Parts: sequence; structure tokens; C-alpha cells
Amino acid sequence: VGLVLAGCTSSGSEGSEAPEDDPTGSDAPTDEDATPGGEPIARYAGYESVSYDDASHWVCRPDADDICDGDLDATVVEADGTLTVEPFEAAADPAIDCFYVYPTISKDPGTYSDWDAADDEEGWVTVNQAARLQSECRLFAPVYRQRTLVGLGGGGDPEAEGDPYADVLDAFSTYMANDNGGRGVVLIGHSQGTGMLAQLIAGEFEEDAELRELLVGAYLAGGGIAEPGTGGAFAEVPVCATDGEAGCIASWASFRSDAPPPDGTFFGVTRTSGEPAVCVSPSAFAGGDAPLDAYFPAVASSSILSPEAAPQQPSDWVDAAAGTIDTPFVKVPGLLSGTCEASNGANVLLVDVAGDPADPRADDIPGDLTPEWGLHLVDVNLVMGDVVRQVATQADAWAEG
Repeated sequence: VGLVLAGCTSSGSEGSEAPEDDPTGSDAPTDEDATPGGEPIARYAGYESVSYDDASHWVCRPDADDICDGDLDATVVEADGTLTVEPFEAAADPAIDCFYVYPTISKDPGTYSDWDAADDEEGWVTVNQAARLQSECRLFAPVYRQRTLVGLGGGGDPEAEGDPYADVLDAFSTYMANDNGGRGVVLIGHSQGTGMLAQLIAGEFEEDAELRELLVGAYLAGGGIAEPGTGGAFAEVPVCATDGEAGCIASWASFRSDAPPPDGTFFGVTRTSGEPAVCVSPSAFAGGDAPLDAYFPAVASSSILSPEAAPQQPSDWVDAAAGTIDTPFVKVPGLLSGTCEASNGANVLLVDVAGDPADPRADDIPGDLTPEWGLHLVDVNLVMGDVVRQVATQADAWAEG
């Protein structure tokens, strides 16, 4: 398990070239498909993509018919068993973009994944962690040749060579050169994806003031981001301190309040020094206890590691007498709250679950692995609605300058 986390920030951030690949897809994205009409900023002007002119190297793009265009409706499950459908509607012409990098998800047999994204791996997690942001932004989610579950668990070929960050940098540079056109951009990632985006912020945003001006916000879940003023901290990109603040970073790792980080925790600390990491929850940038606006799969036992889990019958979330859940997602208002706190040398989002055995709604949530992992599997699900809300207000603040 420790090896899984050690790989989340592997590979250096130097250079802008990925290993050579021969794109063969004929449906390559074009400027007319997604570019809003503006010119790329100087850093990316004239950039020639290594691998991302191939449309198949994107899980989701706004100019493609892809898995992110599926049903995102949610059933709101009240404590008394009342069920209400919350329909999802993507924005017709959003003013900003989102760039998403998924966590360790590939079950490919080698140390590094290939270019073939699977709907029940890369696609599934992208739908769960990023597709809902399409109510506020155009979504760009690249495939990248990540270190796989096998590779990070100690299997695979120890001599295998790969550079996941080179792919992510190529994808982002391709997006900036061909699609951004001066639009604001939100970064969102989880686990290995957070490691990739941390390198991107350090190597790109920290180095270019013009690029920083385009940053609407960054959501770096399930990774150890160094606190300001400590070694390895970002110097130019601040940590979010007030709701709706634009151009800043929110980062968190979630644990149950009654199962806080143990000695040897994998999360809530930085990878290199083991010092307490940044914890800013999307539920309340300024801190303090706040309700969590969560979205979970309607099959509660589904997770990053088991997306096709068999559902409980008749429902994971509510007694049968309350009715039937027909949407792919559920919300459970009032069940969850959380606050970022220091705990056993770590800074984490401590989550309270206010289940009531007397009511017809489920009393608990999924997401546990081991004590050292906490609620890592649902880091993003727990606050998905909060992320959407913050992005909306950040977009307004960014537009106002």
C-alpha cells in the first residue's frame, strides 16, 4: 500500500516533451472545434503536440461525444426517506475551462498504462470526479500513461520506463496552445493526478505570471501539498483562504472523525518530509465545520477500485418503502459535515457521519480501505457539490479581475 502512494508524485517536472507516439486517429481535435477565438499566451504559442492531437488520447473533451456526456442526474435522499430527482444540465456556453487529471485507476498488467482508456477505469473515475463540473466549465480530461495499480503495488517490470508527467504536460500544453485562447482554467486532480498537477503548478504556473492570471482555482485532493513557508511550498500560487477566492489552491485528505490518521498515515502529510500538509476543504475555504455537499454513486459499494460492484437490494441508500432510486448518483443532505484539523501530526478533513438508525435513510457512507488511507476513495465525492459551488463563485471573481 505504501508503494501506491509513493508513486503519486513520481517522475520529474523538467522538459516539455513526452515519449514519441504515432497518433493514428483521424478525428483529431481542431481549432474550430474548441478554441474560443483568442490567441494562446506566449508560453504556449506555436507548441506542437507530441501525443494529444489524437482524439483517442482524451477521456473527455467539449468537442467530443464521450462518457462525460452521459446521465449525471442525482436522487436527493432526505433523512425522512423523501426522494427528489436533481437533474443535471451542462452549461451551454461556459466562460471557463476545467483540466482534470485522474488518480491511480488503470488495471493494465504492466508498470505503466497504455493509451486505451477503459470506461470502467479512467472513464468511470472521470465521470465521478469531474464530469459534474460541466455545469460551470468546458472539461478537458487527458488520458495519460500513468503508473498502474500493479506498478505502484510493487508488481510489473521494475526496469520499465515511463514518465506520466511528460504526458500530462504535453496534454496541458496542447490545450493551452489550441483550446484555451485566454480563458480562465480550473485544475482538478486526485491522488496520482494531484501529484501530476502539483508538478504542473510548480513547473508552469509558478514560472509564468501570464499563466497564473488564467488560474481560476486548483483542487488537489488526496495528496500532500506543502504548507506556505515550508520547504517545497508554492511561492506564487496561494492557498485559498476565503470562499470564492480565485487563483488559489484547495487541498484535502479525508478521514472519519472517529478514525483519525494513525501513526504512519499516508495522507495529510507531505511525501518528502512527512510534515503536515495543506488542508483547505472546498466546503469552507476559511475553515471551520461545515456541511459536505456530497455526490455518491447510486451503488454505494462502487468505488475507484470496484466500479462494477453489485448493488445491494433493493437499495444502498434508503429503505424499500421509500421508493426507488433510478438515477446514477445520490445526495444525502444533512448526513455529512467536516472540518480541516490537525490530528496526530497530519492536517486532514475530519468527516462526521450523522446517521440515525431510526430513519429510513442509510446511516453510513462507503470509502474506507485501511486506517492509513482514511476515506481516500471518496475524497472528491464527499465535496463534489462544494467544488462545483466554489468554481462558480471563483469564475465570477476571476471575470471581475
